[in-house]
Amino acid sequence: MLPEPLRARAEALVAELSSVEDALADPAVHTDPDRLRSLGQRHSALQSTVGLYEAYRRTLDDLTTARELADEDAGIAAEVSELERECDRLADRLRLALVPRDPDDARPVLLEVKAGEGGEESALFASDLLRMYTRFAERSGWTAEVLDVEPTALGGVTSATLAVRARGSVDLDHAPGARLKYEGGVHRVQRVPVTESQGRIHTSAAGVLVMPEATEVDEVPIDPADLRVDVYRSSGPGGQSVNTTDSAVRITHLPTGTVVSCQNEKSQLQNREQALRILRARLLAKAREEAAAQAAAERRSQVRSVDRSERVRTYNFPENRISDHRVGYKAYNLDQVLDGDLDGVVDALVAADLARRLADLDPARA
Repeated sequence: MLPEPLRARAEALVAELSSVEDALADPAVHTDPDRLRSLGQRHSALQSTVGLYEAYRRTLDDLTTARELADEDAGIAAEVSELERECDRLADRLRLALVPRDPDDARPVLLEVKAGEGGEESALFASDLLRMYTRFAERSGWTAEVLDVEPTALGGVTSATLAVRARGSVDLDHAPGARLKYEGGVHRVQRVPVTESQGRIHTSAAGVLVMPEATEVDEVPIDPADLRVDVYRSSGPGGQSVNTTDSAVRITHLPTGTVVSCQNEKSQLQNREQALRILRARLLAKAREEAAAQAAAERRSQVRSVDRSERVRTYNFPENRISDHRVGYKAYNLDQVLDGDLDGVVDALVAADLARRLADLDPARA
């Protein structure tokens, strides 16, 4: 049966659905596209869970009635066991449905990859990670747009920013935010670098930061007076407009000291717009991080950490092995993973996160 804490949460969702439906019936809402879209998405998210809870309540009522009449009717007595199994099945489904969703799951994300320790080998590994995430996005049916990249002469990248979003409407469980949010942290590689002449295995690392993409109407408004915009000439190995025009843009958000540079596009205006996209996402991530820091430590999610000092994964080339240290995941298909087949490791992280959140909701089942 459904424990009282989960039943109370289900009743709260029933009340919220009623409130959302009342709001959708208000003609004024239909003149505000953003508000209408937000309410429609919430209505869709609530409807399936509330429908499941109502099915559970009906089955529970039928079970109560059957138990009361079982002593008088042998036919009804035979239905009790079947109704008990159906109640348990619906209760198990409800436990999963009632786990609070991360509000950022539905958002597109910006994924930053930065070379770390290891010099040129680290930059080459960062380039491998950028390709891996681009291929993963393609395999998942998402779009992946490189907003900015700082290449090296040997084909690596010192820094790159990738915007990933779903094509049209997708199930939340398969949205970019829900799948990529676990990638933040330090990624370590063990292999023989192309720059190594004696065949020795080196260890280097690259940092990955995943941020929900903010919008202009989001909860992080930016006052133009708080920005300092500098322009300079693009740099990099060749290419039209490189080292010829002041098209690169550096934006400093003065209140926080956050600095964003962008030189990927040919025009100064395009680079400015891309830099503002990245800045909004960084400020949103910073606001969320500060809010999390104020919460109790036991309520922070280990898989939502973006602490770059934490090593989250190792890519071992000699053994063709990938290991995720947060959940003990290990597989020997590194070549496939680097080609974008990330589902195995992501599924393991999703399952561990879900188990933790279920334990928080229903400690008796932990």
